[in-house]
Amino acid sequence: MRRDTMANPTSRTRGTGSPSRRTMTAAARAAAKRAGRPARPEHGAREEERTPSGRTLLVEPPANGWEDPPEPESPESFEGDPEDGALPRRTGRRVLTAVLGAVLVAALAAAAVLGWQYRQEGQAEQARDEALAAARKASPVVLSYDYRHLDRDFSRARALLTGHFRDQYGRTTKAVVAPTATKYHGVVKATVATPADGGAPAASVVSAAPDRAVVLLFVNQVTRSTQVPQPRLDLNRVRMTLTRTSDGWKVSGVDAL
Repeated sequence: MRRDTMANPTSRTRGTGSPSRRTMTAAARAAAKRAGRPARPEHGAREEERTPSGRTLLVEPPANGWEDPPEPESPESFEGDPEDGALPRRTGRRVLTAVLGAVLVAALAAAAVLGWQYRQEGQAEQARDEALAAARKASPVVLSYDYRHLDRDFSRARALLTGHFRDQYGRTTKAVVAPTATKYHGVVKATVATPADGGAPAASVVSAAPDRAVVLLFVNQVTRSTQVPQPRLDLNRVRMTLTRTSDGWKVSGVDAL
């Protein structure tokens, strides 16, 4: 009787399991249900603990096949990192182009200025030579006259003058020089002084520009009249201003120094 009593509890425990075991299994199923995965027995849980986490998904290829991957972006879009302080290559090209453009503009401007200066210097040098020759030619005509042919002499002189000085010369010769020369038979002959050794006439350019020049001349004037029994020689320094006109260099001013 006692042996049967001891055997019955044991058979019930092995067949149906203990209450605590059933409680744990029910809790595991409830937790698995809440988590959305099937419940596993305890030995499955231990196996899951031994298996690394993560799952591999098998994806069936689409019926039309895989589409080609997109083309990679231009390498220029990957060049340079502003955070590392490097400018993109495209920006570098723009900067280089701007610098080269500025250098080119500066070079062209400098070349234009140098070319203008060179032309000005060339024109000024040409003006010096032309004005000097014109002054040597004009001074004997403008500063000479003979009472026997005043109209001819004054007309030749006016042809070498220009501007306000031409008008002034006409008024002066008509109002003062012509009456005096006629009355006293005045004759004035002017020449540019020449060195005794036969060198160039004593004339030099004081200043010159492409359209204007000032020339200093040493002029000898020999005067004869009824008031002067013997010819008188006057050594004069004359500053002559010349202006370029459409007809060449003309005298626009004469000052005795």
